[in-house]
Amino acid sequence: MLVTKQTNGELDLVQIVQLNVSATDKETVIEQATQLLVENNCVDPAFAQSMKQRETRANTFLGRGIAIPHGIAEDRHLIKQDAVAILQIPQGVEWNPGQTAYMVVAIAAQTDGHITLLQTLTGLLQNDEQLQQLFKTDDEQLIVTSLNNSSEETEENEVLPDFAKKIEWTLDYPNGLHARPATKWIETARQFHSSIRIRHADKTADAKNLIALLRLGVRQGASLIVSAEGADADKALSVMHTLMKSLSAQEKADAELALKRQKSSPSWQAREDLAAIIGASAAPGMVVGQVYRKITHTLEVPDETGSLSDNASRLHRALKETKAQLQILSQETEQQLGKQEAKIFLAHIELLNDTDLITLVCQIMADGHGVAWAWNTGVERMANRLSALGNPVLAARATDLIDVGNRVLFHIAPELSNTTETACPDHPYILISDDLTPSDTAALDITKVIGLATSEGGPTSHTAILARTLGLPALVGGGQGLLDIANGSQVILDGTGGRIYIDPNDDDINSAQEWITKLQAQQAKEAETRQLPAKTTDGTHILIGANINLPDQVAEAISEGAEGVGLMRTEFLYLERNDEPSEDEQYETYLAMSKNLEGRELIVRTLDIGGDKQAPQLALPQEDNPFLGVRGSRLLLRRADLLQPQLRALYRALKDGAKLSIMFPMVTSVTEFLKLRAICEDVRESMAAPSCPIGVMIEVPAAALEAETLAKHADFFSIGTNDLTQYCLAMDRQNPTLAAEADSLHPAVLKLIKLTVDGAKDHNCWVGACGGIAGDPHGAAILSGLGVTELSMSPLDIPAVKARLRQSSMDELKALAQKALEAETSEAVRQLKGGE
Repeated sequence: MLVTKQTNGELDLVQIVQLNVSATDKETVIEQATQLLVENNCVDPAFAQSMKQRETRANTFLGRGIAIPHGIAEDRHLIKQDAVAILQIPQGVEWNPGQTAYMVVAIAAQTDGHITLLQTLTGLLQNDEQLQQLFKTDDEQLIVTSLNNSSEETEENEVLPDFAKKIEWTLDYPNGLHARPATKWIETARQFHSSIRIRHADKTADAKNLIALLRLGVRQGASLIVSAEGADADKALSVMHTLMKSLSAQEKADAELALKRQKSSPSWQAREDLAAIIGASAAPGMVVGQVYRKITHTLEVPDETGSLSDNASRLHRALKETKAQLQILSQETEQQLGKQEAKIFLAHIELLNDTDLITLVCQIMADGHGVAWAWNTGVERMANRLSALGNPVLAARATDLIDVGNRVLFHIAPELSNTTETACPDHPYILISDDLTPSDTAALDITKVIGLATSEGGPTSHTAILARTLGLPALVGGGQGLLDIANGSQVILDGTGGRIYIDPNDDDINSAQEWITKLQAQQAKEAETRQLPAKTTDGTHILIGANINLPDQVAEAISEGAEGVGLMRTEFLYLERNDEPSEDEQYETYLAMSKNLEGRELIVRTLDIGGDKQAPQLALPQEDNPFLGVRGSRLLLRRADLLQPQLRALYRALKDGAKLSIMFPMVTSVTEFLKLRAICEDVRESMAAPSCPIGVMIEVPAAALEAETLAKHADFFSIGTNDLTQYCLAMDRQNPTLAAEADSLHPAVLKLIKLTVDGAKDHNCWVGACGGIAGDPHGAAILSGLGVTELSMSPLDIPAVKARLRQSSMDELKALAQKALEAETSEAVRQLKGGE
């Protein structure tokens, strides 16, 4: 037996060679190979079972008499040192029916350096003559000289048993499991040594593998089993579970905002007999223009064979170059469009780290195919698997995979990037395509492109997200008929309604143009006057604030017309991270927020964790009904380790000149609030800090009913209409089946708001609102008429709300509110007109 250690590329590799091995079956070979690795302190003995388990999932026979057994990805913690054990079996052993292995290269690799591993196989797979020599040689050094390493294969999504330690969770993301939250999952999973599996029905995925997760095809409402095995399995499960839940709030908020934007922009009413192709709304707005069709041509990628080592080097280089390119693109996108949009390209980088994809390409190359052909084929196979799941979100991720795959392909073979498409028009046009990649969309010349329409894709695709950010009306999923529209045809694209009208006559076009002009004028007027206060015609000023999370969002809020921050959600200092923010970090954030506001109002809501918002690092106990469990102020009163640092940070900021108010969420009784207020006073006195207003969020019916008593002790109220609605109506506001019925303009909810206002007015306790209807112009008018004097909302909603309030007198708003209280249904409330 020969044992050597060699530095090869990115690996320090132990190489163990055993000649003239005799074996009756591959299981025996695997045991012998593992024993060699164990004896040389490269792996734990349990690695043998990991290699056997791999054999149940996938074929590790490379071809030409070579097999490469290796462990499953989640068992890499069993590897102590990167190594290969090479067993020469002159008589051969049946690896699979019809496949005989004469040399077995057992791989133990901790890293994802599959390309480097593949490069080291070049001496073994170049030609049959060399292989025959190696199969029979009695010179161990000859094998070492020929060997450079091997390629690892990853498992298919076959059903696998759960590990002993597991939890069950129902995914509640409205758009299912797509790339952005999945990327967070794998980033968190990779922090643990334990193996982590996620099972959905009869499919299982490695939680550290992006494409494997996406291939599960998980939709909203799907039940998942998350299981783990290893030294830190318990912690891994706890952190994974809370991380998965913590993402729910943002996923739901994104979906709710998209729905709200769609509903808030009424569609143009076309004549009944005007032909239209119907798709899905991707971005609101309407345009009239000529069509330019950009049809994606199937690339003809030649299969140019060559040295396996050279091919592996080309692939390795192309992957590095593409990742660097995507990093730059992400930075540019963040500067131009924002952080959220930039994450799209960070997710693309993660796709290139996927071991399933790299392994598949390596195997195709090892079968004798050229690097460009192997890469293109591997990407197509992976994309087809995602598309075949029938999930529109995952179909959109297949588009992302093809997009990033083409980037790599063009680095491998730059000549393939040349296209035969005709030049884009010099005049403004509506771009029609079978599909657009995020790269295509981000690179659009928006001085020419006035709208987008694709035959494929969905409203949750990254292309749709970028189109909305760019402000381009867009529809997706228009079908094959969309591609039959001739270049140069005049069409009307209604992104809000998800329709493209073909063959419009002059009257249709004139009508559409009038609608566009009216809509633009309304939006322009609102934008022009957004910095004016929301004063009614008789001079009553309704204060307008913004709901934001971090100091860097202040500039946008003020730009949209915010007069302050009516709700700073401090839970976002905890969400989507795996450690707790320190007192110093919180202090710096609150002080920066106040400084950025330059003396404007700042209401800081203390940590509001629980329900649909979970912080992974807190490892809170799982509850059967978290919305009725320990959340908000109930949690703070039970966790001094959370409340005390936050209060100290807030009072430090006050001591250093910050202007802010403190607000407690989910208060249900006077007793709770008095305890919280007493704790505040103790902290303030101990720090010799100035006092500040302390308020209560009215989110449960009990608080609304006890408003008069609470108002004796609170400086202000802020009504959280979203939670108040779900507790009043006993409807989960995140339940898609009940979403339309969980309406905050339900008369019963409005009556609780009226009770709150009436209870506060005799105690010098002002009342604000920071829930969803505060950002709805009609809802804002009704709230103001009920006596709410401060409204806080998403910054994008501010101009329209201000414009609506300036149209009416207080008497008119009060009359509107009275009609709403007397209405029988939320639909009747929405149909009310008053003071417009």
